Amino acid sequence: MSEKFDVIVIGGGPGGYVAAIRAAQMGLKTACIEKWLDKDNKPRLGGTCLNVGCIPSKALLDSSHKYHDAKESYGVHGIAVGDVSMDVNAMVDRKDKIVDQLTSGITGLFKANGVTSFEGMGKVLAGKKVEFTAHDGTVTVLDAENVILATGSVPVNIPPAPRTGDIIVDNEGALDFREVPKRLGVIGAGVIGLELGSVWARLGSDVVVLEAQDQFLSVCDKDIAKEAGKIFKKQHLDIRVGARVTGSEVKGEEVEVTYLNAKGEEEKQTFDKLIVAVGRKPFTDGCLAADSGVKLDERGFVFVDDQCRTSVPGVFAIGDIVRGPMLAHKASEEGVMVADIIAGHKAQMNYDCIPSVIYTHPELAWVGKNEQELKAAGVSYKVGKFPFAASGRAMAANDTDGFVKIIADEETDRILGCHIIGGHAADLIAQAVIAMEFGSTAEDIALTVFAHPTVSEAVHEAALAVDGHAIHIANRKKRK
Repeated sequence: MSEKFDVIVIGGGPGGYVAAIRAAQMGLKTACIEKWLDKDNKPRLGGTCLNVGCIPSKALLDSSHKYHDAKESYGVHGIAVGDVSMDVNAMVDRKDKIVDQLTSGITGLFKANGVTSFEGMGKVLAGKKVEFTAHDGTVTVLDAENVILATGSVPVNIPPAPRTGDIIVDNEGALDFREVPKRLGVIGAGVIGLELGSVWARLGSDVVVLEAQDQFLSVCDKDIAKEAGKIFKKQHLDIRVGARVTGSEVKGEEVEVTYLNAKGEEEKQTFDKLIVAVGRKPFTDGCLAADSGVKLDERGFVFVDDQCRTSVPGVFAIGDIVRGPMLAHKASEEGVMVADIIAGHKAQMNYDCIPSVIYTHPELAWVGKNEQELKAAGVSYKVGKFPFAASGRAMAANDTDGFVKIIADEETDRILGCHIIGGHAADLIAQAVIAMEFGSTAEDIALTVFAHPTVSEAVHEAALAVDGHAIHIANRKKRK
């Protein structure tokens, strides 16, 4: 007779491992199945996020930013550092060490919380049974009262630029360059493309980003996208919008890319490395038996309701394989919600308050609605903006690019969205997320005392500016 669990989680990424730990904390007998193998063919928890996504990319971003600051910015502080060089191997090895430390930490958390870990592939069968195939090919059928699918996503491949050895790579390959490519091409000006392009541009690569869409960063508020475009240009990121890649050819140690520019004219560009970063798609291959009863939508996502229930009672799906943004923190919170529901508690998520971040420098962060969306919906709103150039703390840090923008309802003053470009934007946006979660108004933030001097004061001043009450800039609106 097969072993039975209260909860079986398929996938050990930021959605799956969090769901498993939470379920175990709720007193449920829990197992987690994860198939990931590292470069040494050793099993690892953490999924894409910890192994080849969020964490390693931030390690490279931070290392490259410190190098760039030492080379270009320390002089303004009176710090003379002489010749500065980057040991790329040491940078990549440090990244690997961080990944190893964090993934090993999840293994320890599983043990501490009593989660049973299975290393291999999981497949949902009919009747909430789960087929587990170990890496050695051994097959076991497990019984579950509840199943949580958390199998994540994989990079989208495009026919004009198929991955080829270490010349044409996806985001995973771009994390392991052992030398700085002189000429780097990036297909896609989204989160991954901009972050990885920034890493190697700081280290000396001539970076060209080819974006098929005619508008740069269409997911962002228009003011944020416009400001980001100007700043990235100063950072020597050559971003070409309306550039549709039609082909690529590897010639020895370089690749020639053919694309149609915004005018529809054919152009060619040669690179030493090419990163394909055009997006990600849900991964469900081999995870659902034909008779599982779990339905997919027309785009390949698992169909779920607002509480992540699939079409099969007792089977849930979370993270990148379901609707909504593909974000690690969204997956994690869905994992917590589902575990709590299974344990018999009331739980829900506010999908209107999920922040998004691009970890370039300056960082871009936003939550809620932007101006384009509100105009399209016919919503009357008001806007308050405050530039970091007017922030004493930002000046002291020599980090004055960008601004905070708060959008509030014209009648109720309730905050509808917050958009930030600047240093520490990823941390500052949490203030707006909390405020929106509690239904706060711009006035609520304006009446809150912020420590001085801090970059957080920019959020305070932007809230004041909504009604023309900003202190440290000239207000465009007449005070009420």
